[in-house]
Amino acid sequence: MATEPQPPQATRALSGIQPTGRFHWGNYFGAIRQYIELQPAAVGPRSGSAADEAYYFIADLHALTTVRDPARLRGFVRDAAIDLVALGLDPDRAVLFVQSDVPEVTELAWLLMTVTPMGLLERCHAYKDKKNRGLPADAGLFTYPVLMAADILAYDATVVPVGEDQVQHIEVCRDLAGTFNHLYGEVFTLPQPRLVAGGGKVPGTDGQKMSKSYENTIEVFEEPGPLKKKIMRIMTDSRSMEEAKDPETDHLYQLVSLVAPEADRLALADLYRRGGFGYGEVKKQLLAAAGVFFATARAQRAELEADPERIEAILAAGAAKARVRASAVLARARQACGLDRTAVPSGRKR
Repeated sequence: MATEPQPPQATRALSGIQPTGRFHWGNYFGAIRQYIELQPAAVGPRSGSAADEAYYFIADLHALTTVRDPARLRGFVRDAAIDLVALGLDPDRAVLFVQSDVPEVTELAWLLMTVTPMGLLERCHAYKDKKNRGLPADAGLFTYPVLMAADILAYDATVVPVGEDQVQHIEVCRDLAGTFNHLYGEVFTLPQPRLVAGGGKVPGTDGQKMSKSYENTIEVFEEPGPLKKKIMRIMTDSRSMEEAKDPETDHLYQLVSLVAPEADRLALADLYRRGGFGYGEVKKQLLAAAGVFFATARAQRAELEADPERIEAILAAGAAKARVRASAVLARARQACGLDRTAVPSGRKR
């Protein structure tokens, strides 16, 4: 007997971004653009890569491991919220909130901490990297993956967009959720990572991966003067103008390809292969293409910056929605492990 086709499983996307400075092209093309693509459709059924629900948070608790100036942190959080909305994150289609506005997550992190092996945390990249370089690593950094796991599990997330360097954190999250479920019953949903296409391939002004650590970033909302100066100072090789060049291995071309229309990218690639051009004209093309690409977002940002109450209202509404879901997940976990003395123990998720 033929069976009726089953409806696709509902997907709930979740991701967070640290407010440790203004967003740069690596943040946008490596993560934020996918956040926007994962937002549910404004009307009608889900299509393409969009999720049924999307939760995005500004990870101010995580930022405390590196930002120790309270005024700067508040400013970074505010700027992050404005930038995300200006770039296309729609609070009517996705839930945007600040991590610390959902206190249920920190309690959930403690519950997960009680089932976390020390060895698991010692093997995590961020902690190992600092330790191997002889840099100070505090308990916040050591337990960072547990808080990250709580961030994900608190909302029953099914998919988490990440770069290749963060897949380990999703594996840790799944390990901890699996251990808790084994001990106490099926409490947590196990999420799946979704690799961000090209997320690790945004070059900086020196050709290395774009990163604040390398001081090679181009900010998304860089002012025109500093933006022009940064672009015109992008490092290039010493080959002659006449020599043909491979566009796919040239970081200046790769930057242009991020913001230029397809026809312009193809024409520039042909120019690279023929030779007979100077890098200066490519830099001018990059500057012009970037101005057009981010023009709408820049105008939207100016409007939002002039209306701070709107941003605060968006974050407050997002936190209220996030707390509803996080409270339900925390209640399941508390009941399952015996902290809720008045409930009938079931430990089962609904």
